[in-house]
Amino acid sequence: MRNILKASLAIAVFAAAMIGMASTPARALVEIDVNKGVVEPTPIAVTDFLSGDSRGAEISGVIAADLRRSGLFAPINKAAFIEKISNPDVAPRFEDWKVLNAQAVVTGRVTQEADGRLRAEFRLWDTFTGQQLVGEQLFADAKNWRRIAHIIADTIYEQFTGEKGYFDSRIVYVAESGPKDNRVKRLAIMDQDGANHAYLSNGRSIVLTPRFSPQQQELTYMSYESGQPQVYLLQLETGQRELVGNFPGMTFAPRFSPNGDKVIMSLLRDDGNSNIFTMDLRTRATARLTDTNAIDTSPSYSPDGSQIVFTSDRGGRAQIYVMGADGSNQRRISFGNGSYSTPVWSPRGDLIAFTKQSGGEFQIGVMRTDGSGERILTSGYLQEGPTWSPNGRVIMFFRQAAGAPGPKLYSIDLTGRNEQQIPTPDFASDPAWSPLRN
Repeated sequence: MRNILKASLAIAVFAAAMIGMASTPARALVEIDVNKGVVEPTPIAVTDFLSGDSRGAEISGVIAADLRRSGLFAPINKAAFIEKISNPDVAPRFEDWKVLNAQAVVTGRVTQEADGRLRAEFRLWDTFTGQQLVGEQLFADAKNWRRIAHIIADTIYEQFTGEKGYFDSRIVYVAESGPKDNRVKRLAIMDQDGANHAYLSNGRSIVLTPRFSPQQQELTYMSYESGQPQVYLLQLETGQRELVGNFPGMTFAPRFSPNGDKVIMSLLRDDGNSNIFTMDLRTRATARLTDTNAIDTSPSYSPDGSQIVFTSDRGGRAQIYVMGADGSNQRRISFGNGSYSTPVWSPRGDLIAFTKQSGGEFQIGVMRTDGSGERILTSGYLQEGPTWSPNGRVIMFFRQAAGAPGPKLYSIDLTGRNEQQIPTPDFASDPAWSPLRN
């Protein structure tokens, strides 16, 4: 049983006796290799969950939308369904689904408990083996019904790919509104699909570059409410805000260490040089990691905390460097044409995402941690600020097309073939992807 007290959500796997199936479910005949350059989306049928109102259909709709946006699944149009599911506890008529080429079928129901909570049950069926692959039940406050859908979509994603999903996560970004020469910038938060949108600041002062903790639902961001750049730590579940410090030479908010105990930042000193520092969030003690006559900026930790990637122009043009967490063994890893910026280590530890200016365009790309295998995923007039999904398979960034009045958010997977615009009510920049919610 996994309890999520603050969200009043719990998840439990059905016992084998309850579902009347073997305790070790068969693996799906069709599995998705997310490492392939081209992936043919897997046809899947997500049926409306049985319920006494529209909530069942709404939950199944969100599940199907999550899977479709991943680019790995092709949910079949419900109008084509032959069988109408009347009892999700009974195996579907698999021949009816094979006709539609559905590799799997999702069935379920939604009921309301005596205490007002929603109870959602779902089953994932392999149409070719005739076996149930997954059977789970979840409980949530009615207001958290979308989280139920996202968790189910994550379970399906993991069953087919062998990797954790990323749907039960959130995005913090800078919402921009108003005329270009007097732009109002507010912190905003939403689910990864753009739903449950809310503002976290009032727009009376400029806010920049929010950064999520890898471990918790908390973030740092930079604010100019005092007229000088100040860094704040915000607990999203409680709304508690704490001043980390005043940093006159800072242009980007710090990033967290993997355990959340430290932040790493770049500070511009009076000598005009920008160097990299860490700060212990408990003691507020700082330590300097680089000491050069160059501009060292945009540091990001590896997921195990042993290394740091950053950019430096010490070689004459901004390139990507890696060093030990204590500042040792500083070495250049990028050698391509153009200028590199905003490198971010993947949560998986295998890749580094970056922004690159080359040939009059801004590019979002990835490279291995030794600098090899550089691949450009997308190019455009103005695009930057990559942030990783929790499973390290999707990158979100912001883009402003030539002549457009403001930027918007986009996501792209590592194949570079599945690009999606993320809906926001305002212009949007500087996205930061949360870890999976607890």
